[in-house]
Amino acid sequence: MNAESLLSHLAEWSEAVNSLEKQAVEELHGQKNEAAYRDLMRRRAELLRSLPGKAAALPAALREEDAFSRVLEALEGFAQGASNALRINSIFYMSALLYPDEHKPGEPNNLERLLLSLAGH
Repeated sequence: MNAESLLSHLAEWSEAVNSLEKQAVEELHGQKNEAAYRDLMRRRAELLRSLPGKAAALPAALREEDAFSRVLEALEGFAQGASNALRINSIFYMSALLYPDEHKPGEPNNLERLLLSLAGH
């Protein structure tokens, strides 16, 4: 098993999550389009909720990697938060997903932190 493969999947998922967030912020602040912001944040939460399933569908060799259980546990935590945000339909909660209370702008979110820790940074 090539650890880079697991990292590349995580990086792809992280980029997709971040892209939706970036688009949402642009809609809200740049375009003043709150409906589009809400839709994109909902899509971001739905993506986070889907990540454990995406991980479980990876090839067996990747699922046998030592880091996989750590990755799956983290993704399940992200998915649980996303499910809660979607269940209560809280856009604020959706926007706070992946960010610790002490987060400062420019710092990595929790998915990026996971990726960095697995990459050895």
